[in-house]
Amino acid sequence: AEENLMVGAHYRTDRAAIKRDLEMVYDYFPALKHVRHNTGGYLSGGEQQMLVIGRAMMSAPKLMMLDEPSLGLAPMLVEEIYDIINRFNTEQKTSVLLVEQNVRIALTIAHYGYVMENGRAVLDGPAEKLRDNE
Repeated sequence: AEENLMVGAHYRTDRAAIKRDLEMVYDYFPALKHVRHNTGGYLSGGEQQMLVIGRAMMSAPKLMMLDEPSLGLAPMLVEEIYDIINRFNTEQKTSVLLVEQNVRIALTIAHYGYVMENGRAVLDGPAEKLRDNE
């Protein structure tokens, strides 16, 4: 798993920053530290999703795009993943573009949202306004 995380830092050259960011990923996802020597194919679905997000974090992005990070996850894990995405957004000052069918959970961390229907935006606005609209 750690080798997989390091793929995200492939184009980075500052080894100290890479090491610091690896520890940051392990701070966000302690479960990954426990399986760091395992190959990605042997991880659970939740651990694999953590690995995908952690690998993106390792690239030190200014913008992180996530496509349905809750897909296939147990409800308890969905909340945990979203808490981590929110922490990363806040603590690392990284913008997050999130595509998610679970509108309720997405709007808990969003600042602004678009509701799409048949490929068209049918509603948009501040997340708080969209949450109240239901």
